[in-house]
Amino acid sequence: MRNLQEKYRWVIFFAVLFTYLMMSAQRTAPGLITEQLMAEFQVSAATVGLITSIQFFVYTGLQVPMGLLADRYGPNFFLIVGALLTGVGNIMYSLANNELIIFIARILTGVGDATIWVNLVLILGIWFTKGEFSRLIGVVGMTGSLGFLIATVPFSTVIELLGWRKTFFHLGVILCVCSFLLYFFLIKKSRKPLYIQNKMNQEKLLFIFKKLFTNRQAWMLFLCHFGIVGGFIGFISSFAVPFAMNVYGMTRLAASQLILLSLVGALMGAPIIGWISSQLGMIKRLYLIFYLSNLCCWIAILIFDGQPSLPILYFLFFMIGFSFGSNSLTFATVRQTFSMKEAGIVTGFANTGGFLSAVLLPSIFGNILDYFQPLSESITLGYYYGFFTPVIFCIIGLVGVCFMKEKLTSNLY
Repeated sequence: MRNLQEKYRWVIFFAVLFTYLMMSAQRTAPGLITEQLMAEFQVSAATVGLITSIQFFVYTGLQVPMGLLADRYGPNFFLIVGALLTGVGNIMYSLANNELIIFIARILTGVGDATIWVNLVLILGIWFTKGEFSRLIGVVGMTGSLGFLIATVPFSTVIELLGWRKTFFHLGVILCVCSFLLYFFLIKKSRKPLYIQNKMNQEKLLFIFKKLFTNRQAWMLFLCHFGIVGGFIGFISSFAVPFAMNVYGMTRLAASQLILLSLVGALMGAPIIGWISSQLGMIKRLYLIFYLSNLCCWIAILIFDGQPSLPILYFLFFMIGFSFGSNSLTFATVRQTFSMKEAGIVTGFANTGGFLSAVLLPSIFGNILDYFQPLSESITLGYYYGFFTPVIFCIIGLVGVCFMKEKLTSNLY
């Protein structure tokens, strides 16, 4: 019986992993059709930008509430419903006939998307040991980067063949099927309840949030994720391509290949770093090494006045992606230092830090460019000062790594 359960948990792992892959792909895919939306619905770039970003705002804002709900009622129900909501949101997006429906569809998608990471982490924590978790969370991190990669050239190719409406419709259907499969494997086949009520976790909300916001370890993990996620996701998804085109005179295709190299680094880094952590039984020292590596890469760009030679630039972008793979160690630390009954809300809190930085960095970077461009004939100067933003973010995160603990902390509840 135990051998069957040992094998069955891998079925659950791959079912959850595939769902996360599809969730990650749909998260950034709308950026591929910006010009088509503007032309078809006769809306401004600002409107399309709002439609694109609203999903991230909803996702970020729901991380802590989702963690609290997952702690109280278990992760199964929310992951299943979240996949369904994301699927329905993408289907609605594909069928929309005006910008209001598109806006509502992306809000719905954001609500569904907000369920995936917190509940995925909890499900892995339930089915796998702490040692296995450190290794597998790296594989999960690699899957997220693979999702971002799918939402580039492969997704663009499908859009060219089928059109954006059919592409997003099929993506929505796939996610609805994922919801059904999750219900089958997590509930029906494993004979587990759809949701449970944790009687040990019924304190008043104000008390719970007070304990969370005064817990030093939770804040250190928030800072860890804040410092490393924004520099990668925030910059790569917004200014990396314009930087390569404006400063180096690259074509859009060549600039995209530079981003692809960074994504490949992230794909490699996450499982390798997770495996090393599992083999050595350490998190903090390893996290510190790769955090310093990330910081050194951003500082190196400044040392070269914002314009290193192409070979050095390619190497730095690859290493920024590779060291970004260490962000999964944030959640390995959550698993090590908090009990399962409170891991959800701490996971959500730490994840909020990461996506908050991903939202803030493009805005700060853009404002710096806007300020310096009229003052200088060269746009390179604006990018040079803009690169201080990921450096500062990384230094903030380094504080979190230095002061976080690896041993079990006092309980929140």
